Amino acid sequence: MTIAPWRDPALPAASRVDDLLSRMTLEEKTAQLYGVWVGAATDGDGVAPLQSEMTAAYDWDELITHGLGQLTRSYGTAPVDPALGAQALAQAQRRIVAAGRFGIPAVAHEECLAGFTAWGATAYPVPLAWGASFDPALVEDMARRIGADLRSAGVHQGLAPVLDVVRDPRWGRVEETIGEDPYLVGTIGAAYVRGLESAGIVATLKHFAGYASSAGARNLAPVRAGVRELADVTLPPFEMALREGGPRSVMAAYNDTDGIPASADPGLLTELLREQWGFTGTVVADYFGIGFLQTLHRVAGSPAEAAHAALAAGIDVELPTLKCYGTPLLEAVRAGAVPESLVDRAARRVLLQKCELGLLDEDWDPGPASAIDLDSAANRALARRLAEESVVLLDNPDGTLPLPPDTRVAVVGPRAADALAMLGCYSFPSHVLPHHPDVETGVEIPTVLEALRTELPDAKVTFAQGCDTSDPDTSGFEEAVARTAEADVCVAVLGDRAGLFGRGTSGEGCDATDLRLPGVQADLLDALVATGVPVVLVLLTGRPYALGRWQGRLAAAVQAFFPGEEGGPAVAGVLSGRVNPSGRLPVSVPRDPGGQPWTYLQPPLGLAGEVSNLDPTPRYAFGHGRSYTHFAWESEPAEAEIGTDGSYDVSVTVRNTGGRAGAEVVQLYLHDPVASVTRPDVRLIGYRRLELEPGEAAEVTFRFHADLSAFTDRSGARVVEPGALELRLAASSADVRHTARLHLTGPVRVLGTDRRLRCETEVSAVG
Repeated sequence: MTIAPWRDPALPAASRVDDLLSRMTLEEKTAQLYGVWVGAATDGDGVAPLQSEMTAAYDWDELITHGLGQLTRSYGTAPVDPALGAQALAQAQRRIVAAGRFGIPAVAHEECLAGFTAWGATAYPVPLAWGASFDPALVEDMARRIGADLRSAGVHQGLAPVLDVVRDPRWGRVEETIGEDPYLVGTIGAAYVRGLESAGIVATLKHFAGYASSAGARNLAPVRAGVRELADVTLPPFEMALREGGPRSVMAAYNDTDGIPASADPGLLTELLREQWGFTGTVVADYFGIGFLQTLHRVAGSPAEAAHAALAAGIDVELPTLKCYGTPLLEAVRAGAVPESLVDRAARRVLLQKCELGLLDEDWDPGPASAIDLDSAANRALARRLAEESVVLLDNPDGTLPLPPDTRVAVVGPRAADALAMLGCYSFPSHVLPHHPDVETGVEIPTVLEALRTELPDAKVTFAQGCDTSDPDTSGFEEAVARTAEADVCVAVLGDRAGLFGRGTSGEGCDATDLRLPGVQADLLDALVATGVPVVLVLLTGRPYALGRWQGRLAAAVQAFFPGEEGGPAVAGVLSGRVNPSGRLPVSVPRDPGGQPWTYLQPPLGLAGEVSNLDPTPRYAFGHGRSYTHFAWESEPAEAEIGTDGSYDVSVTVRNTGGRAGAEVVQLYLHDPVASVTRPDVRLIGYRRLELEPGEAAEVTFRFHADLSAFTDRSGARVVEPGALELRLAASSADVRHTARLHLTGPVRVLGTDRRLRCETEVSAVG
C-alpha cells in the first residue's frame, strides 16, 4: 500500500512536513499552534497568573476534529496516580488521533523545574541549589533521570530550565534561578538541557528574556535594563545553553523591556534567536502571555491583534490554551488581517518538531509504559547527593559543628518539623496540593527534626516551633527559649514557605519588600541568641536573607536553598558531620536588608565608597562556602603578554591539608582595570569542583582565551580590547588566593556568534 509522503519515515523531515502542510486546511494548521488545559480551574486560585480570567472555553470533541498542538499538564494540574495518569493521557491521545483527518497526536508538556511536577514524583533540590553545588555533571545526571521519568509517562516536552540571572534577590522567583552570575547559570543550565534532551525530552529555555530584571523585583514588572546589561548579563546563559545543550524550545518571557513586550518582539524572538543564533526549534508562549499583550501590556486591542503581534514576532505555540491562536486568529486570517504565511511558518516549525518526536509516524503508539516509578531508589539517591553537595556552611568560627553525638540539642523554628520546608514552589506538593489539602504528599520527605534524631541517636533532641513562618504571633517564643536554655546547643531552623502569588514567602508572585527574615523569625533568633546557649542557624530558603544583624553572635550558620525531598537528611548530615559541606553561594548573602538591588557584578560605583553612607558589601560573598577540612593553594606568580586573539593557561595546585575528605571549588575571576565602558569589578569566567582525600593534591589548569574578556561596547558590538587584565584564582568573589597579570596586545577585535563562551579546565594529580 502506498503511503502519503508525510507518513514516510524514509523521507527528510522537511519534505514530509511540506507535503503535510500542503494538504491541511487553515483550521487544521491553526490547531497545531495552541494547547488545551484539561481540568484547569476557571474560578478561584490557580497555579498560573490570572488563570481563571484567561482560560478559554472549548468543546473538546469538536476541537480535536481539527487536530491539537499541545496537551497542557496532564499530571501537573491535580493529584493523579502516575499509572492512571499515563493511561488517561494515552486515551486522550488516541481520541485526538482518531478524531482528526491526519491522526496527529499532541505534544504533551509538563513542568520539570525541580523534578517532574507530578504526584508521587521525586522532588529534587531547586535550581538555586543546583547553582550552589557548582557541579554541572551531577545536574546533568539529574536532568537525565527527570527526562526518563517524563518519557515513561508519555510526556514529550519539559518547561525547564530557567536561565534568568538574579538581579534583585527580593524577586519571588529567585529560587527558580541558578544564581546571580551568567557564567554559572549558563554552565549549569546547559548541563540540565543536555540531560533532559538526552532522554528524548524537548527542553524549554525560559524566560526569554529579561524577566528577572523587573523593576522593584515585582513579578511581571517592566524591565528597564540597558542594552549592555541585557547583552552581557541576561543573554549569555541562553546562548550557552543553545550552543552546548541543544534545546528544541524557548519560552518567551512575560515582561516588557524598554516598552517592548518580549512576546511581541521580533528583534528578540526572530532576529537574535533565529537569525543570529541559528535556533530552529519552537518558541512557545509563557502561560497566557499572548493574551497579556491585550490585557496587561495593552499593545493589542483584541485577542486577534495579540495573536498577530505574537505570530509576527516569532511565537509558534500559544500555551496553555487557545485564547488568541484559536478562533480569533482563524477569523483574522480569513478576514485578511493576518497573513496566512505567518500561520504556515509557525505550523511548519511545530510539525517539524512533531516529526522529530515520531508523532507523524504511522506506527506511533501512545503507550502507556508497563510500569511507572517516578520516585525510584536511584532517583532518591541522586536527590540526596545533590542536596548534600548544595548545602553551604556559611560560618563555623569556633568549630561548634559538627555536633557531638551525645549532646543536648534544642531544635527550634517553624521550618524544623515541616516537610514542605524542603520544597520550592514548583515541586508538586507546594505547587498543586494546597488546592487539595486532604491529599498526602505522595513522596516521603523527612524533616530536619526527624533526620537529626536519626543522625544523632544518642543525643537528647527537643523541639519547639517558636513561631510561624510569616505570622506575627510571638506566643511560642517562651517555650522555644525554655527548650534552648536546657540544651547544650540550639539549632534554629528558619526560612521560607514556598507558594504562589502571595500564598508563600518565596515563589512565583511572592516578592519581598526587603530581605528581612519573614514574619517574626528574626525576633525569635534574637531571643534564642540572648539565652547565651550557642545557636546554629539553619536556613531553608528560596532567596538569601540579610544576616548582618547576627554577625559575631552565631555559633554557626548553614544555608540550604529548598534542598528537595532528601534535604532533611542532607542538612542533618552536615550538622552531624557525616557530610562534609561543599556548597558554595550562587547568590550573595546581604549584610543589611535594604540597599537592594545588589549582586556581586558591580562596576566601581556599585561598590562601597565615600560617595554614599550605604555600604552594599555582602555579609557572605558570591562563591563563599566553608568546609570541615582545610585546603592549601599554591600557584606561581605570573605575568604574560598575549594578543587580543590569544590564550593563556593559569594553574593552581590545591591540597587537602585536613584530616578528612572534602571538596574545594576553585573559581577563576576576571578583573579589567580599564575599559571603554564601566565593567564589573570582578566576574566569574571559570570554576572546577575538586574532590580530595586527606593529603591528596590536584592541579587545576584554566585555559583562558581572550574571548572571555569580551563585552559590549558603546556601539553595541561585542569586543575584546587591548590592555591590562587580571586573572584571579579565588575561593569566592571576595577571597582571592593568586593573581595572574596579563597584557592584551593588538587591535580591538569584534566578535561574532562563534566566540568562545567557556573556559575549559584540566585537572591532573599531584604527587
